[in-house]
Amino acid sequence: MKILNLLYPERCPACDTVIPFGRRGFCAECAAHPALIKEPVCMKCGRPVEKQKEYCEDCEGTKRNYDGGRFAFSYASVSAGVYRFKYMNRRAYAKTYARVINDELGGWIRSLNAKALIPVPLHKKRLIARGYNQSKILADEISALTGIPVADKCVDRVINTAPQKLFNRKQRLINVKKAFIVRENVVKLDTVIIVDDIFTTGSTIDSLAGVLKESGVKRVYFLTVTAAGT
Repeated sequence: MKILNLLYPERCPACDTVIPFGRRGFCAECAAHPALIKEPVCMKCGRPVEKQKEYCEDCEGTKRNYDGGRFAFSYASVSAGVYRFKYMNRRAYAKTYARVINDELGGWIRSLNAKALIPVPLHKKRLIARGYNQSKILADEISALTGIPVADKCVDRVINTAPQKLFNRKQRLINVKKAFIVRENVVKLDTVIIVDDIFTTGSTIDSLAGVLKESGVKRVYFLTVTAAGT
């Protein structure tokens, strides 16, 4: 293990500097953590809201397929790190992300009594090109801390959709429509948590949640590292 640490040293998810052996998470300069999302938050998407409000303006009166969700960090504080995690092979960041998610949101996660974590799948062509699915890696780390099993074989991404960042809200909904298909019986799962890196407009998670509910899952929630615009 020590040899592996020397060859592949842990890096700070905030600034990407190498962390001294024996230290975990953020480097000394970033040890205060990037900004964390605190209550009160929207009961549907987890974005911060004013006191006494249950839903943000975006979710109020809008039908969603998912039942609710949470994320740990503000986007402005971790966007660069999440980009490296997703596109530059900084897979080790997942350990720190998962630890903070468990520390900050562990009570909420346990209250759901979820039967499985479902990472948002990549299309096989994109998985081959990238070499890994960052959502699966994050789900594995969260599973190790919470004991909730990962069910990454039950859903496939059958349409190689263009990156969501290229579209506006309406176009994102169209882009991911019918992108997913359930391959296994998921009725027994009852309640699941979708895991992804970033919640942007929620269209990807909402599309996946809709397919899961059509296949018999009763309640679908989500967990992400962060959400755009926070």
